[in-house]
Amino acid sequence: MQKINKNIAVSVLGATGMVGQNFLRLLENHPWFRVVDVAASERSAGKRFDECVQGKWYMSSPIPDNIKSLQVRNVHDFESIPSGVTCVFSAIDLPEKQAARELEFEYARKGYAVISTSSANRQTKDVPMIIPEINPHHTDVIPIQQKNHQLPVTGFVAVKPNCSIQSYIIVLEAMKNAGYPVNRAQVTTLQALSGAGYKALTNPDLKENVVPFISGEEEKTEKEPLKIFGKMTENGIIPTNDLDINAICTRVPVVDGHTAVVHIGFADKSPLLDEFKSILTSFRAIPQEMELPSAPSPPIIVLDDENRPQPKLDRDSGNGMAVTVGRIAEDHFFDIRFVGLSHNTVRGASGGALLTAELLVKKGFIS
Repeated sequence: MQKINKNIAVSVLGATGMVGQNFLRLLENHPWFRVVDVAASERSAGKRFDECVQGKWYMSSPIPDNIKSLQVRNVHDFESIPSGVTCVFSAIDLPEKQAARELEFEYARKGYAVISTSSANRQTKDVPMIIPEINPHHTDVIPIQQKNHQLPVTGFVAVKPNCSIQSYIIVLEAMKNAGYPVNRAQVTTLQALSGAGYKALTNPDLKENVVPFISGEEEKTEKEPLKIFGKMTENGIIPTNDLDINAICTRVPVVDGHTAVVHIGFADKSPLLDEFKSILTSFRAIPQEMELPSAPSPPIIVLDDENRPQPKLDRDSGNGMAVTVGRIAEDHFFDIRFVGLSHNTVRGASGGALLTAELLVKKGFIS
């Protein structure tokens, strides 16, 4: 591990949107990173940041003082990026996935480390899709990516996975580490409105309502964990075939906090419920061992109250980075069932990407 430069200049793409604003909130007073550049679409370019978000600042805390007067850059304008920027946090999600894919790699070709919340490159074979507690070793694919795409030594793309899987996948990792690999899971998500952006929060059709379908979410929920648990090869990451997931994803009238009702079956033996709880409670991983600034400790919180977890009460645990698990019980059709909860715009978006960036700094990929 290299000595950490504690003054890393970063840019935030899509800074005026909800995920971008969360990046700015989390990066304020960060011990390693400082925001020197904000970028958005062409219609915002050239304006002061506080002008662009007037009446549209969604965070509960005020706009950071050092951000207010920054001039918003067009995300396609590479000439105006301040010198010294080495890391780019991307919250850009363009309508065409191919365009988003190409934009991320265009930044990488310019020598920037790109940490993205977009789904555009999640299934790209040589792009690591990282949950730092689960697959930090997938950063080893970065040199392969750089070779395949002819990138400079400082340029690469890394992504965080979909918010829908965050509330339960770390439980599967804890079980695997303890010698109880899970080979099948049935997941029903109850996803918050903020996961669909500000328009969902203001959509009257979503108030006092449950929508039993979210386009694309079930495919992501079923496929992305397979890559996260996949194997490194000399050509990239190969998804595992040791796990099957079946998912139903719903939108519920909750502002923040994704809940998942999860039924799991084990490949071999199943732990007793007390052992299951103990494994989760004692689970620690690389981010906690490295004491990364955004790492929650503990990463998993187990609650015995039969009425928990609840989004209002538990989504901010561990500064929004911890996963809360409750309603643990034996299951009639699988082996064990539980309810998991995570903060979708923190752990599931900006915070998860920030933790990934901290891991990449510690491993020497960002300097």
